[in-house]
Amino acid sequence: MDQPLRRTAWELESQQGPETAEPPRTRRRRWLFLLVALATLIGAGFLWLSWSLPLERALEPLPSPAVVLVSADGKPFARRGAYKEAPIDVETLPAHVPAAFIAIEDRRFYRHWGIDLRGIARAARENLRAGGVRQGGSTITQQLAKTTFLTADRSLKRKLQEVFIALWLELRLSKNEILERYLSGVYFGEGVYGLRAAARHYFDKPPEQLSLDEAAILAAAVKAPSRLNPADNPKGAEARARLVAAAMAETGAITLEQAASCCKAKVKLNRAALPVGGYFADWVSPQVKDAFPAAYGEVRVTTTLDSRLQARAERVIARALAAQGKRRNVGQAALVAMRPDGAVVAMVGGRSYRDSQFNRAVQARRQPGSAFKLFVYLAAIRDGARPDMVVSNEPLTLGDWSPKNFGGEAGGYLTLKDAFAKSSNLAAVRVAETAGRANVIRAARDLGVTSPLTDDATLALGSSEVTLLELTAAYAAVAAGESVRPYGLQASEPRRGRPIPPRVRERMMELLYEAVEHGTGRAARLPGPVYGKTGTTQDHRDAVFVGFNDELVVGVWVGNDDQSPMKGVTGGGQPAEIWRDFVGNGARRVDPPPAPPAPPEPSLDLPGWLKRLLGRWG
Repeated sequence: MDQPLRRTAWELESQQGPETAEPPRTRRRRWLFLLVALATLIGAGFLWLSWSLPLERALEPLPSPAVVLVSADGKPFARRGAYKEAPIDVETLPAHVPAAFIAIEDRRFYRHWGIDLRGIARAARENLRAGGVRQGGSTITQQLAKTTFLTADRSLKRKLQEVFIALWLELRLSKNEILERYLSGVYFGEGVYGLRAAARHYFDKPPEQLSLDEAAILAAAVKAPSRLNPADNPKGAEARARLVAAAMAETGAITLEQAASCCKAKVKLNRAALPVGGYFADWVSPQVKDAFPAAYGEVRVTTTLDSRLQARAERVIARALAAQGKRRNVGQAALVAMRPDGAVVAMVGGRSYRDSQFNRAVQARRQPGSAFKLFVYLAAIRDGARPDMVVSNEPLTLGDWSPKNFGGEAGGYLTLKDAFAKSSNLAAVRVAETAGRANVIRAARDLGVTSPLTDDATLALGSSEVTLLELTAAYAAVAAGESVRPYGLQASEPRRGRPIPPRVRERMMELLYEAVEHGTGRAARLPGPVYGKTGTTQDHRDAVFVGFNDELVVGVWVGNDDQSPMKGVTGGGQPAEIWRDFVGNGARRVDPPPAPPAPPEPSLDLPGWLKRLLGRWG
């Protein structure tokens, strides 16, 4: 009788609509399906983790090694990158070393499976009492998961990922292996990662020799490395270390007497204090990263920087800005000095690196003004022009644009040598239009200019913006007889560039010599031959001088970051004076200059280049 009654009851319930209870067997099947699906998902997740997350990542060196940059004369001048040493072996450490970290970070480390529910509850209770976050519930395993495989994002998604990875780590590794990975990669402040590097950095000893006091101080730093590292905040580190010692006493790792006498370790930094940045250091660092793979410890890298020349460059720039900065409204200056093969020996990117890390020698693109005429006349000489040939200096109009000479004078004819030396804009535009703007741009590209160049009539007057570094390298190409690539590492081999035909180079040298000897660059003259060109932009917003002698190629720029006009500053003024003071170390020429190279004999047979020029412009 019972069975029919039950069946009848079920039949009655089934007729009551969608809100009636489902049969027990169906509910069991549904729960079973959900459990199987959840288990499958978790299993798939663990399989994915096993495939995608390298267990050894925490033991590997950092992607870029810590680097000490050394000048060519052997003087360290900057330290870049984070410092990490080889992994530690827990079994070789004194017992009090791992005990210090476990006591303060995760005292139930050996008794949980990656997630400490009791610790989470205790932290929540203490935080509730304190009215804010005072304790964290993360285990050492969770911290390893976070620092090794995840970002610092505080989202719920990231926390769930952390828990999931922690459980996976507990399944794959022993407790000592987890602890070793944690201690080998945890951050201790001052760019130091891992216990071995921290012991070396703060106490100049291996971790196997750390005392109880030293271990407690290092364990204390983990909570807030930037605020509690013993070098920057010894009092704060000591106060936190006493809490570590008390926790160790509570866990039985040390006695109450030992805890009471802790923690007075004296920091003994074994690495000389060096600045992290600098204009040259910032520029050369990518070259270092490309040249040196990941490695433990520090790598000493010898650069091309000359510490004597660098100090002189900084001194000359500072003196020039102090002397005329306010009076002439000159807010910034930059200088690049290199050997003719491209080895950069000095670099100043602005008035003060501390105030502004923007490198005006490398990152700023500014109009070079007449310093761009190097490429205009190079294109013409490639086309067969000679320094003694003539070009009109008469007014002209191209479309709706009428270029003007500086000072407004115009008229007559000039030799190319005189036009270049006097920086005639009218002549330069004619030369560029005759040689062809495409050839002017090609000449700039062949000498290493990579910045965008505008193909219009103003190109000849330096209207396109370039960096001081690439402009200086272009002048170095003339000095070297082939295009050069600026480089900053001694290990780098100078790249063989596009050669400049000897006859073309000889004629360009003649023009550059004339510009300094009798032209706009006279302020840069020294006892020996100097070759260079000035550049001044509209309303005196930029002033440039780039030149070279037998040893150095140097570019100098002065101006303002907001591009406000200076008061009458030209490339032949302050930039040329800075150039002379740097290259000549303050020397001024008192003896007569050497005779310039004799120009080639003029030819009565006019070349096609001159015929086209005279025929077009008269």
